[in-house]
Amino acid sequence: MSNLKKIIIDGNEIEVDGAMTILQAAEVAGIEIPRFCYHERLTIAGNCRMCLVEVVGGPPKPAASCAMQVKDLRPGPEGQPPVVKTKSPMVKKAREGVMEFLLLNHPLDCPICDQGGECDLQDQAMAYGVDFSRSREAKRAVEDLDLGPLVATTMTRCISCTRCVRFTTEVAGLDQMGQTGRGEDAEITSYLNQTLKSNLQGNIIDLCPVGALTSKPYAFTARPWELKKTETIDVMDALGSNIRVDTKGREVMRVLPRNHDGVNEEWISDKTRFIWDGLRRQRLDQPYIRENGKLRPASWAEAFAAATRAMQGKKVAAIAGDLVSTEAMFALKSLIGGAGGNVECRTDGAYLPIGDRSGYVGTASIEDIDDAEMIQLIGTNPRDEAPVLNARIRKAWLNGATIGLVGEAVDLTYDYVHVGTDRAALQELVDKKIGAAKDKKTIVIVGQGALHGPDGEAVIEAVKKFTENTNSKLLVLHTAAARVGGMDIGFTTEGGMTSALDGADVIYNLGADEIDIAAGPFVIYQGSHGDRGAHRADLILPGAAYTEESGIFVNTEGRPQMALRAGFPPGDARENWAIIRALSAELGATLPFDSLNQLRDAMFIAHPHLAAIDSVPENDWLAAKPKKLGTGDFKYAISDFYLSNPIARASQVMAERARMESETQPIAAE
Repeated sequence: MSNLKKIIIDGNEIEVDGAMTILQAAEVAGIEIPRFCYHERLTIAGNCRMCLVEVVGGPPKPAASCAMQVKDLRPGPEGQPPVVKTKSPMVKKAREGVMEFLLLNHPLDCPICDQGGECDLQDQAMAYGVDFSRSREAKRAVEDLDLGPLVATTMTRCISCTRCVRFTTEVAGLDQMGQTGRGEDAEITSYLNQTLKSNLQGNIIDLCPVGALTSKPYAFTARPWELKKTETIDVMDALGSNIRVDTKGREVMRVLPRNHDGVNEEWISDKTRFIWDGLRRQRLDQPYIRENGKLRPASWAEAFAAATRAMQGKKVAAIAGDLVSTEAMFALKSLIGGAGGNVECRTDGAYLPIGDRSGYVGTASIEDIDDAEMIQLIGTNPRDEAPVLNARIRKAWLNGATIGLVGEAVDLTYDYVHVGTDRAALQELVDKKIGAAKDKKTIVIVGQGALHGPDGEAVIEAVKKFTENTNSKLLVLHTAAARVGGMDIGFTTEGGMTSALDGADVIYNLGADEIDIAAGPFVIYQGSHGDRGAHRADLILPGAAYTEESGIFVNTEGRPQMALRAGFPPGDARENWAIIRALSAELGATLPFDSLNQLRDAMFIAHPHLAAIDSVPENDWLAAKPKKLGTGDFKYAISDFYLSNPIARASQVMAERARMESETQPIAAE
């Protein structure tokens, strides 16, 4: 039996699923109904009443369109479709009354409010507000909350839409926020005045329809109309969240999420959102040469001459870090690999099988998590490694999915079956086929922590065997935005880092800051920040950060995405591919491209799937070849979420959050 129902909205007859609300049906018809509390990714609260509509033949009062389903509407006397009006005099009067109530206690803060210019309340007040108030009483005031260094609060502006409460409870998995009191004494507060302990908390800034919750680091620095907005891709983890970078002049002022249902929905992690102050600090803005043990500033001509002297006639190896674009790695591989040198992108030491895309990416897409009935986590803590993905797993858990974990027991914001902490627990899964059933939609998610160690190959083969036994899909959860792209273009050497660097006289370090290079080889470091890689370098070539050059990044599910340039590198720093192209000319081995488009053309010819931007290619499954597992517990890949890369370590905001996380703060209830 069909669930489709006909409904007439403002004279437009449409057919929609009967389970849809009137508000959702109106959106299908292209009619916008104002709302403050309703949000499509949160449960329905129905408490702001701004979405009132007139239901013809229904109650003689307006109805909240966000909370009334189409199937509950009464048809006409002769079976005609129900009629809804969103612009009638009754509706206009009702919405004006709601707006008057909302503005009774709302302060006249617009000139000093950070929400000004992109405020839902401002927009709706223009349509339904009046220029005077009938109230002569003093406006109420509410004490502000201290939610930590990320979210600023001005709770007097709050209209009690409860979006923040619903997000922290349902999506982020916190129980720290709620509403207390009744009537005029009602207010949003946090339990025992706690600061929020979540790496997704910044999303409540976007959700707040007024200026009650704003960004503390961004406060009073810019207005929306002053900013240049660039749609690009995040590189703080391997999820590939879609973001918008807002710049003022040459500086990044803020980072906001973009909607992409297949990747990040419309959420981003706090590291993604607040990392931007790290783009301004500890930047490399000119070349440096080490002389007599000290680095001195140099010109590009001097730097290229020094690189040429060091590299010519020597054995050169190249390594690529976590934040490098696929184009830069392709150019470096063409230069170093073309001259017979080794290249390697697996700088964290995790085993990823060369040439087996099903082994280093998997066969599942991120969207497959939504309707999974069983999710088996192996050696991964997604709350730190990919917080937005963890929220998606939590959503599946709320919908009834069973979660299993092999690894150290941690708070993942949802209940799970703890299978064990070590490789023996993984072997038990493989041997006994426990924890998942063949008739369930199952996804196996393996983290980079599980693939560290000398038995990394045995672990991935065991995971693949378990996947085969349970008819599951596999998702390899990466922690580095550059890793899948590097594997795709073959920026690898059999045997990993040890083999790649063995016997090298010169190491060309392209943005790898999470490793220590032993004394001996001459090190050329190309990167954006004065971090660990620059400290070890004998020659520094200043490159662009991820917001300062266009590039392709392949996310953890194997989806190529295009990051666009939002600004320009500081000082004499240049785009990474251009530095490598210029150096190749100095070395007498000029690379066959003069522009980024020509480089991409060459890369797409060699690796055609990278040209299919924003699509997830299907990967051929290579059967498991079980090997003997080692012993010992699985360790997680990330030990400090807020300080996992050089941009984060340069950020004062990230340093403050890391400090708060490391401190234990007992509360009264304990």
